[in-house]
Amino acid sequence: MTEPERFITTPWTVVLAAADRASPECDRALETLARLYWYPLYAFVRRQGSPPQEAEDLVQGFFARLLEKDYLEGVSPEKGRFRTFLLLCVKRFLANEHDRAAAQKRGGGRRALSLDFEGAEDRYGLEPAHQMTPERIFERRWALTLLENVLAALEEDLATAGKGHLFEALKVYLAADQNAPPYAAVAAPLGMTEGAVKVAVHRLRQQYQRLIREEVARTLGDPAEVEDEIRRLFEAVSL
Repeated sequence: MTEPERFITTPWTVVLAAADRASPECDRALETLARLYWYPLYAFVRRQGSPPQEAEDLVQGFFARLLEKDYLEGVSPEKGRFRTFLLLCVKRFLANEHDRAAAQKRGGGRRALSLDFEGAEDRYGLEPAHQMTPERIFERRWALTLLENVLAALEEDLATAGKGHLFEALKVYLAADQNAPPYAAVAAPLGMTEGAVKVAVHRLRQQYQRLIREEVARTLGDPAEVEDEIRRLFEAVSL
């Protein structure tokens, strides 16, 4: 996947559409879930010890199985986090696949989703090399995917408002980066005062934090869980 998905992680409207085989949106929703989750699952399978080609085959086969089995039947926001449910499903799938002596490649005769694995192993090579469990690396990739997509949404919003240049100049201040330049260094090229840059950064951070909260809330069934989920999000990123 070369561009961040505009859907952020798994809004429950997408999950529920994918679960409804009678819905005209079912196949498109499944494609969306696959594009959002293929790399976190690929990293999970690789960390379990599968070589690159086998990991690709297994992830492709898993999503193909989602298409032909009622894996999503009965899923709902009230039953917990979707990514937890998905990880449980892939663990069961892998156990079944490993029990088969002649596992078919890329889902065999099943319908295959159009997953683009190009660059997957390069991305995996950048993952932390220490003893991170497959489950923790899955959580980390989920968290980074959410933040990357929120950042893309913020960039799109500012570009639509004619402020794309401001985003490019100030996005470095969204993270606690000690190497970020002083406000005075970016003020002159923007034709702004140092004080105006400080205000713009404050507003950009507020907008970024609001988008994170909104998108985290969309992945949950209970609004009371938002704060805990945000805490888990940043804990996963810092792993």
